[in-house]
Formats: sequence, structure tokens, C-alpha cells
Amino acid sequence: MGDDSTDRLLSGWQAARPEFDVAQLQVTARLARIGPHLARRQEAVFSRFGLNRGEVGALSALRIAGPPHRLSPTQLGRGLLLTSAGVTSRIDRLERRGLVRRLPDPNDRRGVIVELTDEGLAIVDEAVAANTASDRHLLERLDPDELTTLERLLRKLLAGLEPPE
Repeated sequence: MGDDSTDRLLSGWQAARPEFDVAQLQVTARLARIGPHLARRQEAVFSRFGLNRGEVGALSALRIAGPPHRLSPTQLGRGLLLTSAGVTSRIDRLERRGLVRRLPDPNDRRGVIVELTDEGLAIVDEAVAANTASDRHLLERLDPDELTTLERLLRKLLAGLEPPE
């Protein structure tokens, strides 16, 4: 494998400040660069369905909630790490498209429940299937053992960054 932009950056730092130990940056700098690339790939896939990553996130949360595919806005916000204003904005956009609907909360007469519509169910399934195919294409350059090792290592690294559930 040839040098990449991270190798060039780190060799520059090594030359400028040889006392810096930049070995760990071989990993973290690449992870930092991979994130935006993955985000752009996902946005490109989801845009074919007229959706963005955030909207697919909301639809996915409802989808995996299982039938009848309903969550409160608070549950959606917690799962998506959004403020109540962020959840409201996202629900508004999805409701205008007919992908979700608001229903009265049977346990709180002031509250609402967000429900995935049949159209929302179909489009989130298609969008996630398309993204899965895109990811499969990206990762086919790794053999199955490499993929298993990478998944295990990333899980371990992420566990150190995210609070336990």
C-alpha cells in the first residue's frame, strides 16, 4: 500500500517536531477522515429517496420500534440525541411528506405519539437496503477475517468513547 494523506501529514509533523509521538494518530487521524466520507456516501444514497441522514435516523427509530411503529417525540429525541425543537422540526418535515403521522397520546392528553405510515415504512426499508448495498460495496475490499477484526476493534474503541447504556 502506498502513502496516503495521513502518512504525508504525520511525516510532516515528525519532521517538524520529532519529539511528538504521532503513532496513535495513524489510527485516529484516519478515523477522523473516514467519518465525513461515510457521511457523504450516506447522504448520496438517502438523497435518492428525497431524505437526509437525520430523517432516515428518525424513520429507522420508528421502524425498529416494531409494530405499530410508534414512539413519543421524547423517545425519538433521546434515541437520536436531538433537542425537542430538533425532533419537532424533523417530525414536521416527515409528516408533510406523509411518512409519519402524529396521534394523540392515550396516556397524556397533551402529548402526541409519532407513528410510521405505510409509505414511511416502505421508503425507510428501501433507503436502508440501498445504504446496506453501498456499505457492502465499500467493505468488499476487506476479506471476512479482516472485517470481523475491524468490527471487533471499532466496537472496543467506541465503547471507550460512549457512556454505557
